[in-house]
Amino acid sequence: MNLSELRPAPGSKHKATRVGRGIGSGLGKTSGRGHKGQKARSGGGVRRGFEGGQMPLHRRLPKRGFTNIFKKEIVIVNLEDLNRFEEGTKVTPELLVESGLIKSVKDGVKILANGELTKALTVQVHGCSKAAADKIAAAGGKVEVI
Repeated sequence: MNLSELRPAPGSKHKATRVGRGIGSGLGKTSGRGHKGQKARSGGGVRRGFEGGQMPLHRRLPKRGFTNIFKKEIVIVNLEDLNRFEEGTKVTPELLVESGLIKSVKDGVKILANGELTKALTVQVHGCSKAAADKIAAAGGKVEVI
C-alpha cells in the first residue's frame, strides 16, 4: 500500500445534488421547495417549538418545584467497599478520594451498612448510620464522627 493509492471506501462518497438545473434533472424550477410560501424562501422556516403564533406547549404548562439552595450533598460509601483497606487503617475522607472510592468529599461523607466488614478499621467520617457503626464495632474497629 502506498500513500498515492489511498482511496475512500467504495460507496462512502456521494456527488452533491445540483438543484435548479432544468426539468430533466427532476429538481428544476422550484428545486424541490414547492410553490411560494415561507418555506420556499431563502432563510425561510420557523424556529424550533414555534406553533404558528398559538401559545406554545412549553408556555401553556405550569411551572413546578424549586431548587433548594440550602441542600447538603452527602457522598455515601457502603461498608463492603471499606474491605479494600489494610487491617488497622485510619479511613478518612481524604483517603477515600485518594483510593478512588469517591470522586470528591462535597458536603460530607456518610457510611451506610450495605455489605459486611471483615477488617478492624478506624473510620473518621462526617456521618455513619447506626447499623454501619454496629457492624464496624463488631469487626473490631471504631467510628469517629468529624
